[in-house]
Amino acid sequence: MYLANLYKSEIMKENKMLNYIKNVLENMPAGWLNLTTHRLDIYDEKLAKTQFLEEFELLFNDNNSESSALNVLHTAYDYIRLGHPLSCILEWGIANLNNLQAKNVISFSSKTVPVLAILRKNLLDNKNTQIFYTGELPEFFNAEILRYVYGYKFDLKHINTVDEIPAFDGSTIFISQQDEISTIATNPNIDFFINIHPHFGSVLLVQGKQNESYISEIQHVRRRETIAMTPTNCLAALNTLLDQPTFDTSKSTLKANKTLVLDSIVGITGTTTKPLVASSGLSIQYAIMMGLVHDALENHKGKSIKFIVPPNCYGGTNDQARRVAACIENVEVVDLPVDGDNEMVQSIDVILDKMAHEDAIPYIIAEIPTNPRVEVPNLINLKNALSKVRKTAIGEVAIDPVFILDQTFCPNVHFLGENEILSSVSTISYVSGSKFPSGGQCTAGYCVGNHKTEDLMEKIELHLELCDNEATNLQYEILAKQLPSMNQRIKEAYTNTREFVNFIHTALPAAKINFVSEELANQGFTPSVFSLDLPTKGNTDEEKESYKRELNLKLINLMITEIPNESKFCVSYGQLKGCYWTIPATSTQGTTKEGDKDYIVRASLSPNIDLERHKQVFLDFVKQI
Repeated sequence: MYLANLYKSEIMKENKMLNYIKNVLENMPAGWLNLTTHRLDIYDEKLAKTQFLEEFELLFNDNNSESSALNVLHTAYDYIRLGHPLSCILEWGIANLNNLQAKNVISFSSKTVPVLAILRKNLLDNKNTQIFYTGELPEFFNAEILRYVYGYKFDLKHINTVDEIPAFDGSTIFISQQDEISTIATNPNIDFFINIHPHFGSVLLVQGKQNESYISEIQHVRRRETIAMTPTNCLAALNTLLDQPTFDTSKSTLKANKTLVLDSIVGITGTTTKPLVASSGLSIQYAIMMGLVHDALENHKGKSIKFIVPPNCYGGTNDQARRVAACIENVEVVDLPVDGDNEMVQSIDVILDKMAHEDAIPYIIAEIPTNPRVEVPNLINLKNALSKVRKTAIGEVAIDPVFILDQTFCPNVHFLGENEILSSVSTISYVSGSKFPSGGQCTAGYCVGNHKTEDLMEKIELHLELCDNEATNLQYEILAKQLPSMNQRIKEAYTNTREFVNFIHTALPAAKINFVSEELANQGFTPSVFSLDLPTKGNTDEEKESYKRELNLKLINLMITEIPNESKFCVSYGQLKGCYWTIPATSTQGTTKEGDKDYIVRASLSPNIDLERHKQVFLDFVKQI
């Protein structure tokens, strides 16, 4: 009788939870499904991984699924890489169905990366790993390359049933390919259960208290090298839990969308090599880095691999480069000072001379224009520095650099096509798709190479496929819709930005504005982002810095309060409408070393904005200081 009552109680709890999820999905804010960035005014980074679900559970306990209540929940994680509201709810639902804590369930858009996340930690911890699977492994799971390039160590074994999995001194991973996203195999010897769904991605379940130390590091892999299961796919997965209909994959227009996207990228960049499109900017960057490492291991055996990276560039780039270096013995990160008193070309020249002397393989990652100072180097000098023939310490010709160009701020500029400024230098260019390519509607990123990098691009494509990080069907659909109008949107957004910058210069001449010159704009560099170093006061450096930081927030809060329908406290660029404000030091530079952070205001304008209203509110701000 006791067991019957217990079973009945569990069924009632399950039904209550599923009914609540159903009501939430009917009332959820539109932004849960279609936003790629997050509102920093309802985001506390220290609580990012816990706050949303803690508040969500309070609503669940009160059976409150009202739209007004859901809309004020604190932001879940960040962008859709580390996670988002629907991925959190999916993980919470699966956890409840399997008597796990929500933090023990982690969803991925990729079907491969959850395995790689565990292998990465075990590599750093020098811990053994065995991987079991039934049926077939995903076709892109290449054990040989994972061992040779990534340095991961594991035993791979096919079994017929999970009962065959023995106890093991190390980590045991079981991979299952099935349509039931919430079903879990039961065997106490399994540490990590990975459920691969043919359309949605994968879900990783961390089992046992002894494995909880993996959770944060697995989440960080998801943040840096891939993305969470996308909002659309999470919604479909949640509907499978509720036995509700999902989307019809048979009607996919992927082939047509992909062709249109690739053709658009070729047209926009003026290149002829095949573009590659990934699930995010960091996904494509990871494929670039691992593809280049692979090429170096094959063609320059035993030589040191150096990734040369600006210390104050986008935090994800900086962090990812160091994460790759941490895993591979002969890979090292070298700082490249590019902003302020440091000039990019001069820094590159000095560092490449040093790399040549050491007979190292130089891979340079740089942003043009730089972020957040919006600086553009002398491109002829840059080409000359990259093309210069250098000698090793023993007089041999040094290995040529590969220039990896992040041109997210100006994706319309032709760097790589025939007879363009970097056409004769081995260069790969990439762009974050959550910016202008999609107008902020998806995170997909892309890369192109010039004719000198055709072999490298093949390696990059191999690693993009191995990590299962290609753009999703919906991402291709969004890009197919938005890319054709990108250059026109860039032009119109720049016009608005130039007018606003000129206005601020007149209204607050004491402020230092970082933006491109008219001369650079005439050369095609027409970003729609600028940074603002506000005037400050005080008797000491500490007082001046404290005053300026307070002033930064005062300006942003005034803008988002007075113009809530357009001005947002967000990290993005290239959006379809409105104006986004941020402080790089506390957002895009989150993992950058403290001394290299920029505590200034960064603003990005769109083609569709009430510019006169923004000017008026800025004047109100000036009057208050």
